[in-house]
Amino acid sequence: MSGPASAVDSAAMSAEELERTVRLLVRQVGHWEQPRSAAAAPTGNVPRADLMHRLVQEIANLAADAEGQPRRTVPRLDNDLALPDQLRVVTADLLAAGADAEALARAAAEVTATRGAL
Repeated sequence: MSGPASAVDSAAMSAEELERTVRLLVRQVGHWEQPRSAAAAPTGNVPRADLMHRLVQEIANLAADAEGQPRRTVPRLDNDLALPDQLRVVTADLLAAGADAEALARAAAEVTATRGAL
């Protein structure tokens, strides 16, 4: 079955998957203290906080694209412990923008990849 109904169903499933993966990542990192956040990720020499900020920026870019707005740089706050909250906000923006299933699936894949890298 294809058409408008299947596109809506696909977007709803992608939105649910994105919300689920974001919840899992926030649970994984939400309790971290600054030293753990600043430590290099197991997969390379990049601090975990940098990987999280890159993810926040990518989701914000997808939201801007879905809204037809220019992309803007997400500010890097002084306290990296705010990154899970920033991720929640940009994810809510993406969902509110009515992003298509492809953008939502891409966002969920980015979250899953970041979760694995941390």
